Formats: sequence, structure tokens, C-alpha cells
Amino acid sequence: MALFENNNIILRALEPEDLDILYRWENDSTLWRNGITLTPYSKFALRDYLSNSTMDIFQTRQLRLMIEEKKSGNSIGTIDLYDFDPMNLRAGIGILVDAAYRRQGFGFQALQLMTEYAFRFLLLKQLYAYVPQRNKASYTLFNKSGYKESGLLLSWIKTEAGFIDVYLMQLIAANG
Repeated sequence: MALFENNNIILRALEPEDLDILYRWENDSTLWRNGITLTPYSKFALRDYLSNSTMDIFQTRQLRLMIEEKKSGNSIGTIDLYDFDPMNLRAGIGILVDAAYRRQGFGFQALQLMTEYAFRFLLLKQLYAYVPQRNKASYTLFNKSGYKESGLLLSWIKTEAGFIDVYLMQLIAANG
């Protein structure tokens, strides 16, 4: 089986045809509280992003892949490596799974595939994730995937109800 696939999903490069679904996800304000987005994205900005997404992770310091369900061929989410640091052999990792496909194991499988790529191909020593304390599903997903809570960032994200804390979760390569 190829590096970016298993029996159920494929992690693939972004395509121009992904514009509409990315537009929907990036402009879903209910998801913004889990990241750093503060404003909507235009289709123009996303088109530009898609046209530049073919650049190498060593140039852009990030890699976003679509999560595609094999059975249906549907794009069901995205997974990202960001803040790629080749000097210290680490990167942040983030994942979004469309609400219709959550709690079916796709997020776990995507994390496993991206971890395999990061550790075995990019030869990274560690991956890390910032998980808002109130995002229990994400915490469970990263914990199940072997990530360990290594810190609590107090009052890290401002919300409409006040500031919330964020877990810093890390996964260190077994050979590290």
C-alpha cells in the first residue's frame, strides 16, 4: 500500500476541485474557535492558496493534504503539518474531519498515516498539537494516537465567553 493510504482513506494533495469544500470549511465560524482563524476567506484567497500548495514543505514550512474516503471518493477532511522546523526536526499537526464523517475512525487513520510520513520519510523527531481544553473529541483522538499531554497553556485562546486553556500534546518518534 502507498505511503498516504490505507484500506479506507487516502491523504492526497490539494486540487483546484477542492475549492468549494475548503471554502465551506474555512468559513464555518463554529470551527474557528479551534484554530487561529478570525475572519472568512474569499474564494480568491483560497484559489491562490491552492495554486501555491504544490510547493515543497521545505519552502513553505507547511503541508496540507485532503482526507478522501476511498469507498465514496468524497473529501472528508484535511490534515496539516505546519511550523515545520527542519533544524529541530518537529512540526505542528492539525486535523479537521467534516461533521458528517466524525466518530468513524477516519481522523485516527489520517493521524496514523501523517505520522508515518513525518517520522519515516521526513525523519522528524516529534509532532505536536494544540488542543483547546473544551475540545474533548480532539483530546481523545490525539491521546488515542499516542500523543502525551506535555503542558497546559493558560488563557491561550480568547472566546466569546472569555479565555480558555489549551493542552500542548506531543508525540516523540520511537527511534528518538
